[in-house]
Amino acid sequence: RCNSPFPSPFQLAALERQVFDFLGYQWAPILANFLHIIIVILGLFGTIQYRPRYIVVYAIWTAIWVTWNIFIICFYLEVGGLSKDSELLTFNISRHQSWWSENGPGCVRKEASMSGIKGLDGHSYVSVIGCALEYRYIEVMHSSFQILIALVGFVYACYVVSVFTEEEDSFDFIGGFDPFPLYHVNEKPTNLLFKQTYL
Repeated sequence: RCNSPFPSPFQLAALERQVFDFLGYQWAPILANFLHIIIVILGLFGTIQYRPRYIVVYAIWTAIWVTWNIFIICFYLEVGGLSKDSELLTFNISRHQSWWSENGPGCVRKEASMSGIKGLDGHSYVSVIGCALEYRYIEVMHSSFQILIALVGFVYACYVVSVFTEEEDSFDFIGGFDPFPLYHVNEKPTNLLFKQTYL
């Protein structure tokens, strides 16, 4: 039996992604990450409990997960008419952006009061300057890393399923894996056994 094909980096990467999406109120990625965490746990359970079907579910999910992360990369790089400034990832509920847009490496956040402008009293204008790396590239790197991990997980899950299948095919349901069973069946016909008892 194999060890788990889902080592801690799989879980840590999913949790890390979930935390930063929560901080940025990115609702679509939050739901996708939540589903991803559940499927990873299901894959772990399938490996530990010798349930190849659960691992197959994980392998299928990795294909969906890769597709989702490719979409995120296209979204932040504004490929095919997508715009990183749209509210697509927040389901048009809020105008929040990626947490990294204001908290990236080297970013300095400045707030300017909007008092005096009708309808905007009490609000502030936020400008971010000095970022060493634009936030969309950080999101692209996050998604690229998720794709890499998903591909490794897919290959390893396929390997584990094949090992489990081979074990099932080679398993002797009477004698286990041992080609010579520990017990012996008496092969004498029953009529000979009766004759011996009466003699």
